[in-house]
Amino acid sequence: MSSSSVLTDDTRLSRLDRAVLSVESLLNLISGFVIFALVLLAVANVLGRKFLGIPVSGYIDWTTQFMAVFAFLGLSYCQREGGHIRMDILVGSLRGRLLWAAEWLSILFMILLTTALIYGTWFHFERSFDWNSTWWSRDSSIDIALPLWPAKLLVPFSLALLWIRLWLQLWGFGRAFIQNAERPVAVPLIEDAATQATKEAKTVEGADG
Repeated sequence: MSSSSVLTDDTRLSRLDRAVLSVESLLNLISGFVIFALVLLAVANVLGRKFLGIPVSGYIDWTTQFMAVFAFLGLSYCQREGGHIRMDILVGSLRGRLLWAAEWLSILFMILLTTALIYGTWFHFERSFDWNSTWWSRDSSIDIALPLWPAKLLVPFSLALLWIRLWLQLWGFGRAFIQNAERPVAVPLIEDAATQATKEAKTVEGADG
């Protein structure tokens, strides 16, 4: 039993959904490794400061930079699985075409917002990037002068992947509305609290597969 509420089949939409999922899963895995690495870095910093009097050089700078990795790389994966916080009190009571229309409109709004964010964050990156500089950077961190443009580039990249995911979900909810589908593919389905808790428990127990 899979913990995902997203159904699959052999349609073009579902194949595209799974293709994008493969990229999202890889980026989500990278985010997990980065979190683990930051935990090790924090331990090394504390132990080094306490027993050797030598903290990790630029600890705050490294932590600040890599926070962008796990804060943004998992955005699209979380959207695919329906993991973002949302208010289901009203939407959860809807059924059929009315539900799919509401979901479609919410995804359309998210596409417009994400498009604006991509535009803004890309120019924020451009202001930080400089081809004529040694580190291709116009700005850097305070302590050890790490270039800031990689973290700033990561934001529009992650948002662009989210943008693609949102278009797939817009397609999925639109298709569900037209067909009046009961359980459409390539979109997260609303589940009650008991179902969610059961799936989370199975995942923790290692029964997910």
